[in-house]
Amino acid sequence: MKNITFTIFQNVNDLPENWDQVSHYNHFLQTPYLQVLQESAPVNMECFFIGIFEKETLIGTALAQYLDLNKLESFGERDHCLKTSIRNFVFKNFASHVLFLGNNMITGQNGYTFNKTIGFQEISRLMVECAEALITYFKEKGIKIHLVSFKDFYNDCSSELKKHDFRSIYEFSAQPNMVLMIHPNWKSMNDYTSALIKKYRDQYKRARKKFEGITIKELSLEDVLAEEDRLYELYHYVALNAPFNTFFLAENHFSTFKKQCGNRFRICGYYKDGVLIGFHSLLLNDETLETYFLGYDEKIQKEKLLYLNMLYNMTEFGIENGFKKIIFGRTALEIKSSIGAQAIKMSGFIFHTNSLINRFIEPLFTRLEPDVSWQERHPFK
Repeated sequence: MKNITFTIFQNVNDLPENWDQVSHYNHFLQTPYLQVLQESAPVNMECFFIGIFEKETLIGTALAQYLDLNKLESFGERDHCLKTSIRNFVFKNFASHVLFLGNNMITGQNGYTFNKTIGFQEISRLMVECAEALITYFKEKGIKIHLVSFKDFYNDCSSELKKHDFRSIYEFSAQPNMVLMIHPNWKSMNDYTSALIKKYRDQYKRARKKFEGITIKELSLEDVLAEEDRLYELYHYVALNAPFNTFFLAENHFSTFKKQCGNRFRICGYYKDGVLIGFHSLLLNDETLETYFLGYDEKIQKEKLLYLNMLYNMTEFGIENGFKKIIFGRTALEIKSSIGAQAIKMSGFIFHTNSLINRFIEPLFTRLEPDVSWQERHPFK
């Protein structure tokens, strides 16, 4: 398909008029969300919007993100060990300028979409050429890209990409994506809990008992603006205590998201004695419910099993609103498994632009990847 080309945009206002029609099935590639990235991306992130054309006709859209890890306040403060210290040193000194083809802020195959069938040979070529174009762009600005990563592919896609331009790029598999498939017969939480074995029905009942005294409120844009500082404080605590970070959200991110996406973006606040002590957020993405960032007060989280109750509340929303699946992401694997989410393997591809370092990318990556030990649960009958 020799007539397929791409154009890289840096401003949402410059995108073709039919961009959202082409991106119809993925809200993370539609202009309201891209506007959120443009207005409130992390301070160390720059976003690029890629239009893919057949002759003059837009047939595909894609996203790329550049991260400057030198601007990061912390890589994560949960783990304090020699391996973590070495990892942080390596990233600061040899991998601080990172280019992602895809969306590093969410989990899932959200890097590109097409409105017609395109072969994987063409897709792999386009992605590699986009990366090369962006490497050149930054080189002209005096910035050397160290790492290039093509992010989050399900097995059927990664296996096809490896047959073509990705064949010489190192494939890695980090933590799995936790996905809850909603049974078509579930219409309420009673249907869901009836499908659980006794051990996990008892877990649900204990969590709900602990949750007494907490009130939940869906936040309007006005509420989000009023609680912005507190929302960010709660989010920042959770993010700071993650095992590894490459960014922190901008302080106006949640209000910008709510303003741009309206009812497609939901934020639920958790209150105790009138004080906001936690929140979770969701994006309604066609038939998929995408869990987004959350935050909580650690002391109350332990006392009230706040995080587990958030998972149940998001599950309830997904069931009652007719979604087919809920994407829970790739953290807290065991507790998500206990509510019925399944571990779905996802792959990425990565290379270092220094050919000598790239020769050792596999052993370097495997040694620096955080260790994750967890036990898969089987809560359903």
